[in-house]
Parts: sequence; C-alpha cells; structure tokens
Amino acid sequence: MQGITETDIANYLASTPGFFERHSALLASVQLQHPHGARAVSLQERQAEMLRDKIKALELRVIDMIRNGQDNVAIADRLHRWTLSVMRAVGTPELPEVLLSELRHQFMIPQASLRLWGVAPAYEAEEFAASVSPDVRSFASSLSQPYCGVNSGFEAARWLGLSESGGTATSLALIPLSLAKVNEGKPFGLLVLGSPDPTRYTAEMGTDFLNRVGEIASAGLSGLLAA
Repeated sequence: MQGITETDIANYLASTPGFFERHSALLASVQLQHPHGARAVSLQERQAEMLRDKIKALELRVIDMIRNGQDNVAIADRLHRWTLSVMRAVGTPELPEVLLSELRHQFMIPQASLRLWGVAPAYEAEEFAASVSPDVRSFASSLSQPYCGVNSGFEAARWLGLSESGGTATSLALIPLSLAKVNEGKPFGLLVLGSPDPTRYTAEMGTDFLNRVGEIASAGLSGLLAA
C-alpha cells in the first residue's frame, strides 16, 4: 500500500488554508536553507528574502526601461539632426558627402560610403556616381531589407577604404536606396556602413533604424537622378 507522498501533503496544505492558523507554532518553527548560504532560516525570513529579490528584480527592470527610453530619445535626436542636414543639402552635388559625413558624426560610424546609378548628366563625374558592376546592382535588388553581417568580400566594402584607425571593415550594413515612384521601385543606389569591429553589424541585429536611414537617404538622393 502506497504511503503519503510529498504531493499529498502539498495538496492538503494548499486546500486547507486554516491549518497553519490552528498550528501557528509549527509555522514559526519551520527552518529552510538560505538561498545564498548553508545556514537555516525561518519561513518568514525566507519569504522576506524572496520578496527582496522580487523587488530588486523589478528595480532592475525599471532602470533598464528608463535606460532604453533615454537611449531611444538620444537616437531620435541624432536622427533628427542628420535628417535636417540632409534636407539642407538636397539638390546639391554636395548632398552625398554631407549625408555620409553627418551619418558618421551623429552615429559614430567608422566608415560610410555610397554609390548611385542612373544619375543626371551633371553628376556623372562625381565619385558617388562611379561605375558599379552588374553584381552590385543585382545584389541591391535582391535585398528586401538591409544586410547586416560579416564582410565576406563584398565589392561595396572596397568603397570604404580604411577607417580613421587604419582598419578595414570586418562587419557591414548594406542598405538599398529606392523609392516606389522612381525606377519602378528598383534600387538606384547602395549605402554601405562599415566597422573594423566584427560585432558592430550582425545578422541578429534589428534593422528598423537602418530602414529609416535608407528611406530618408533615398528621398534626398533621388533628386540627383536623371529625369
């Protein structure tokens, strides 16, 4: 015949809340192992310790939420300043350089470059209009969102040269430039961000911010295209 199990006892206590009211001395005498040591503590002390741990966890969550909120505000401010710089330079041949230099400055990006194809004749001699291979155009057209990850020898990485620290890009973000009303929505350029830090751009990172950068850059740079 099977004896009483721990589960039976637990079920009985859970269904009989008045048990410890009738046996309060027993409740006070219960000793449990301290979670952070070998000494025994009373049930009340253990409950207090659990409550303190919960409060500490909640405090850390609140601190993390505040920090994330502050980070988001800072990013929004930088994006706003960058957008204003782009808007002021729209329609000028200096726009690509302003866009890139402000992108590097506002977001501390070590390396950034871009190429456009199908530009107006007045801009064909500019560096940003330098010829790119069909592979680059095909790759840009294949991107439904920015590529983030290791630099596995992309042609676009060669546009970057060396960073200020002298390093070459080991991780990249490749952002297609396109507008629905331009060239039937097909990309007319590629924005490339690079870093010697292999963890700066990874396949696991979110692309919402990069999508926003691509949209703003596309809107501004489309004015340099042939009619």
